[in-house]
Amino acid sequence: MRLAVMQVTAFISALQRLLNFHPHRIKNAKEVCYNNHVCKEVSNMKNGLILEGGGMRAIFTVGVLDYFMDHNIWFPYTIGVSAGASNGISYASRQRGRSKYSNIDLLKEYNYIGLRHFLRGRGYIDMKYLFYIYPEKYYPLDYDTYFKSKDRFVMVTSNCLTGKAEYFEEKKDKNRLVDICCASCTLPVLCPVAHVDGIPMVDGGVCDAIPIQRAIDDGFKKNVIILTRNKGYRKEDKNFYLPGFIYKQYPAIREQLKLRYKRYNEVLDYIDQLEAEGKAFVIRPENKMEVGRTESNPEKLEALYNEGYELAERLIGAALTTAR
Repeated sequence: MRLAVMQVTAFISALQRLLNFHPHRIKNAKEVCYNNHVCKEVSNMKNGLILEGGGMRAIFTVGVLDYFMDHNIWFPYTIGVSAGASNGISYASRQRGRSKYSNIDLLKEYNYIGLRHFLRGRGYIDMKYLFYIYPEKYYPLDYDTYFKSKDRFVMVTSNCLTGKAEYFEEKKDKNRLVDICCASCTLPVLCPVAHVDGIPMVDGGVCDAIPIQRAIDDGFKKNVIILTRNKGYRKEDKNFYLPGFIYKQYPAIREQLKLRYKRYNEVLDYIDQLEAEGKAFVIRPENKMEVGRTESNPEKLEALYNEGYELAERLIGAALTTAR
């Protein structure tokens, strides 16, 4: 219990430093959440929001983002990769609950995860349904709000030809926006290669799993980072084997897949360093992670969503309260 209290205290202190709260200007926590002047002050600062992917584990991120939206917490710059991009786009369009619906409720109605979709050529996750059918017919993105917003939203993909990360911002073309988001989420091997502007792309996490350096390069030196793994997690150094016929025409991306674990661990080490220096405010699951990348159990997903929301409420809510 004492350790938990110390962690919360350190978390609160880090958030206050990161967002540069001015206690003498804030009367109460409610004002922080709902007073437009205070919220505008936070939004105007050079603070970025980084959203890791992780497939269905990113339902944790959805819980955090829904808390942000419930309390009018916005960032001038958000960058998402893989599931972080698909969930982040609903945050960017100000559509609270949209990502939860697609990750949990829609999954109950139409299980878009499974071998049957893979055998039909749509991937283990039915990308065509998830990105091109469902949004148009059932829960459209609010394109007007998204395109009019002055806040930046960046999505990361991996270029199969160069083996390098690509960073996209699209505020004009609806079709291109969807193509980019789909490409960012295209799990390697499990899903068909996607295309953006005719260029073959796969999941952005292959080349840049947690794009903190891109945010810094874009001018955002202090960032809130939402991760989908527990603190201390590192990928194991395994002998990665990829059959020769898979991505035979894309040797650059094959090489990146082999090095993925190493780069992922390096960026986590870097994030730990930034967090210790007060340059990053990291939100990550505390409970043992029991949700896999392609999890389809709605009870597990609901529990992880609730953890994200409640953790944001406990940690960020406490920071706002103590900023009085």
